[in-house]
This record gives sequence, C-alpha cells and structure tokens, in this order.
Amino acid sequence: MGKVVTKRHSSAERELGVWLETTAKDRRGRDLRVGMNLTRKILSEHLVVGKLEAGCEIGLRIDQVLTQDSAGPMAYLQFEAMGMDRIAAKLSVTYADHNLLQEDFKNADDHLYLQTAAARYGSHYSRPGNGICHQVHRERFGVPGQTLLGSDSHTPTCGALGMIAIGAGGLDVAVAMGGGPFHFVMPRVVGVRAMGRLQPWVTGKDVVLELLRRMTVRGGVGKIVEYFGPGLASLSMRDRFTIANMGTELGCTASVFPSDEETREFLTRHGRGSEWAQIEADAEADYDEGVEIDLDSIEPLIAQPHSPDNITSVRALAGTRVQQVCIGSCTNSSFDDLARAALMLRGRSVHQSVSMSVTPGSRRVLQDISLRGYLTDLIGAGCRILESACGPCAGMGLAPATKGVSVRSFNRNFEGRSGTQDALVYLASPETCVATALRGEITDPRDLGIPLMAIDEVGEVPDKDNMIIPPPVDGSSVEVIRGPNIRPLPRRGRLEPRLQGGVLLKVGDNITTDHILPLGVRILPLRSNVPAISEFTFYNVDKDFPNRAREKGGGFVVGGLNYGQGSSREHAALAPMYLGIKAVLVKSVARIHRANLINFGILPLVFDSATDYENVNQGDVLLLEDIREQISQRATVQVRNLTRTQTILVSLDLSEREKQIVLAGGLLNLTGSRNA
Repeated sequence: MGKVVTKRHSSAERELGVWLETTAKDRRGRDLRVGMNLTRKILSEHLVVGKLEAGCEIGLRIDQVLTQDSAGPMAYLQFEAMGMDRIAAKLSVTYADHNLLQEDFKNADDHLYLQTAAARYGSHYSRPGNGICHQVHRERFGVPGQTLLGSDSHTPTCGALGMIAIGAGGLDVAVAMGGGPFHFVMPRVVGVRAMGRLQPWVTGKDVVLELLRRMTVRGGVGKIVEYFGPGLASLSMRDRFTIANMGTELGCTASVFPSDEETREFLTRHGRGSEWAQIEADAEADYDEGVEIDLDSIEPLIAQPHSPDNITSVRALAGTRVQQVCIGSCTNSSFDDLARAALMLRGRSVHQSVSMSVTPGSRRVLQDISLRGYLTDLIGAGCRILESACGPCAGMGLAPATKGVSVRSFNRNFEGRSGTQDALVYLASPETCVATALRGEITDPRDLGIPLMAIDEVGEVPDKDNMIIPPPVDGSSVEVIRGPNIRPLPRRGRLEPRLQGGVLLKVGDNITTDHILPLGVRILPLRSNVPAISEFTFYNVDKDFPNRAREKGGGFVVGGLNYGQGSSREHAALAPMYLGIKAVLVKSVARIHRANLINFGILPLVFDSATDYENVNQGDVLLLEDIREQISQRATVQVRNLTRTQTILVSLDLSEREKQIVLAGGLLNLTGSRNA
C-alpha cells in the first residue's frame, strides 16, 4: 500500500549549487573578508568565552530560554539540583504543548509541577491549550538580534526573526536559565543565496525539502545556515519559519534570516512592532561555505518514508492511495498555513477514504481562522480540528492504520514515530496535503485546477496574555508541587579508571533519538521518571535491551554515521546512563546528542577508521584501560576488543571543559563539586 520512489544522488549532484569554500586569506594569513555575515554579528555581541573560529569551543550569553512539558520537568529538576534559586536569563518561558493527552495523573502532575516551578524560579508559563512552543514564541517573544536556547530541537524556528536560536538538552538549558553561558563548537557558516522567486503553489516547505535533497540529514552538522539574496523578497514569514524549523532536519546548529520589512510586518501584526530592528549581513559578507538556490526552478516536493531527505517530486508519486492527511506541527500550523488550506477546501469535501486533521499552532491562530471564517471552511470540508498542541507530530494520537499511508505537513517521518510501526509517512506542504486529501491520492496542487486565492489577512490584533502566566516578582513563597511520577535525578559516580563490558547493541547509520527512546502516549508521560522511562530504551530496535543491560551490568553501544540525530531529548542519554552504558562507539555523532552524552558522563567515541566499525560486534567484550589518563593526555583512545584480541583506535575530541565534565561523571557532578 503506497509506493516509495528511491532516488540516489551522486556526490556531484549533492554538491550542486556550491559556489564558495573556506574563508579567503592572503599568504600572510590576513583575512580578506570585506563584510561580516549576520551570524557572526549576533554571535560576536553575545560571545563570553572563546574565539569565533570554526571548530573552536565558544561560550554564548543567552538572552531567552525556552522549555516545554516534555523536557521541562527534567530541566527544572536539574536547575534545582544545581542549587539555583532564581532564573537569571533575560526571559524564560515554559510551555505545556507536548503531553496534553491526560489518560491518567502523570501529565497533569507534570503540568502542575512546571507551573509552580515557573512561578517559584521566575519563568512565564504558557498554559495547556495556548499552543505549540515555537508558534507561540515567535508570536509573543522572539526578538531580532537576540539569542534563544530551547530544550527542543526545533527551537531554530525563531531564526526566521533574525535570532540565533539553538536547540539543546535540558541540562544545558538549565545552566542557561541560571545565567551560565551555552558552550558549543563554533559552527561553519553556510550562506544560502536565494535567487529568483517562488512560483504559484510552491512554498517554503518545498525550499527546505530541496535543501534536504541536496545536503541530506547530515549536511548541516557543525554548521549554521544563513539565508540572503534577492530571492528572499518572495519568501513570506510563513515560508521563512518553515525553512528555519526544518533546518533542524539538516542537522545544523541554527538557521538565520535577516530581520527586514517582512519581519517588521509580522511583529507589528502581533502588536510588537516596537521590538523590530533591521539586522542583516554586510554587503559582500563572507561565508565558510555557500549554496545558491534558484527559487524559480523549485516544484512541489515530498519526503518519502522514512527520512526527511528521501525526496522526490510530488508528481513522481501521483496516484499513491492515502488514508490519512495531517496539517499542523511547529512546521506548518500558522494562520497563513491554515488559511491557505481552508481556501483550497472551501465548498469541497475531503475524499471519503481519507481522515484529515488540522492542528492550529496556537490559540491566536485558532482565533484568527475563526474570525475570518476559515475554521468554518475546514469543518465544512470534513476536517478533524485538534487542540493547539504538538499532537500527532509527537506521537500523541492519530496513529495511522496498519500499513497506512499518511501525508503530513510535519518535519519528521522516522519509522514508528507516528505510533504505527509499519505506517508509511510522507512529508509535504499544506497545499500538497490538501490536494491529496481532496483526491484520496498523492496529488500535486498545480494539478487540481483550483485558482490560487488571496488570503484575507488579519490586521494588527495584539495578543491577549490570559493564557500566559508571568512569574511573580518574588517567588520564594511559592510551593513547588511534585506528584508521585516526578522522581529524583539519577546520577553516576566519577569516571572509573578502567571500563570493561560487553557490546550490548550494534546499530547502523542515522539512528535517531526516536530509535534510542521513542515518543508516544505511553512513553512521553514518563519524562520525569527516569527509572520508568528507561524500560523503553531502544524499544523499537531491541525490546530486550534494558534487561540485557541490567544483566550485564551495563556496557557499550556501537553505531554508524550521525548517531543520535533528530530530537534534543536528553532522555536518549539519561536512560542509557541509568542502565549503565559507559560509552558509545560510532562513526559520527549528532551535535545535540553528543553534548547530552557528555553531560551525563557517557563517552562519545568516534572510530578513527570507519572499517573498525565492522570489527566490533554485539556480544564482544571491550576494555578501556587507564581511561582517565588517556582522556587527560590525548584525543586518541585505545579500545581493546578482548573477544577478537584486537586494538581499536577511537577519537575523543573534548575541550578542556568537556574533559572535566566526563571525568566528574557528568555536568551535575561537576557543578555539585564546585558548589560544595
């Protein structure tokens, strides 16, 4: 049911559009750049530690912090464990948007804990029903030129406003809440020069899918993607937010657009025009790498199962029968997204074989589509209107039928993420989703014959803040309420001088955090209970993993390229740590997951030679001797495979700060020792 077209691209095709490599310097090493890019402008104003040189660790002052009810409980538990008394960041917002299905007390308890902790420590609290964190944050709080750190991997969405917005693990966010800098390796800055203009029925979703086709889910690792060029004039804020949001799927640290007149109109529409500032790259700014994209040539695209970079044209899949269509998620749930869908559906009906859902990204979006009559169009066409929340994108409801085909305007289509392990999930623009829903099969919106109608815009309507609770000036008297599902933080001791154990699991390339610790109705409510959630570690890969880890007293995991891609969920490191995982040996590791592993005392070891991956199998016994000394003295570590009597070389390229963290057995241990 449903066909998958797999198109492989040569390295030359994937490099299509590359027009610049490395910074230009003369023979004496002097920088020949004639201007500064936007990324460096913002970073330089927030730099606390280090130099803005690609590959160097830097510390960044964070203006705003964001957390939500999936990662938030753990972030606050960590904030408390560090002995913090008040949030020091300029702005903190805590959202309830993931865990809104309340089948028992767990999610409700977490929300009560978050609301009281936010009041006690000094954070705004966005109540359940107010909307998805990234949609609400861009409407209410994002400010051009500022920095934002969020415990959600799609925090870079606000880069569309001219911010440096970065996703991170909850522990890093807890440090930033306390006023500490965010440490990370200075990325290479990729300049994407947009030329031409988008054609009718082509959207920002198709632009970012084109970039994923070229660059793949690994192409942005260790990079910030900055957009510029004359083509930006045809990109609405809706397009920019979608592109910045799905830059996360490229693996990049952040995506950033200039703050221009389009930005000012957006902020003005939300009653915040006074917060606008024009911020852009200098003329002839320099970039470490560059890509040119011709907007005129882009057509409606679609990501096939089971990866956001498995891209083909919509027309290549025309006729594929579909049972479910979903519009929503932090990627495409704005007023413009839903208004466009409503205009296409006006006077028409969703095909009888399709179940179609629509998720307004925020209470403001829901109000606006109601005010303009678009909600009536959606309901009249047969759409199921969901609560303003993450919902099915986070595996919280609307799982497809067995082997069902679902076309979604979301950002991820990893195997099993929808809640149905054998479902085939495709990613496309809202326009393609509607065309598909009307015909009951994958359809290019250009082939419907529907005229492209203008959206009835909503003018300036300042948001009411009755669903956002500001913190009291003094929260010292607020009681933080903890339900029975909220358990104390588990920790491990200092790194032992000798690590020995078995390889408990060997996996391949592009293992996601969904593979390591899945989403879903059963699992998400356990985020504040590490012993309970650890039972689901590698649940969809090897259900016996937790039992094996306990029986063997912990051990090692071996993986391929881009290990830990996807979500920022630190539980994908916390749960393995609780089960005794000492290190992972991989070909490469995703940025956020690497930081989370280090923060919880798990060594991220990278094979010096990719062929050594073939020489380690599940069940092999590994030994790392004098590991504390090896970490202190060099970046290359020797691993003895006692089963095969072989020695393998792995890299452990740590900054001095990171060395101290892993030697202490994790960041909380290190912080505790300093505060003692």
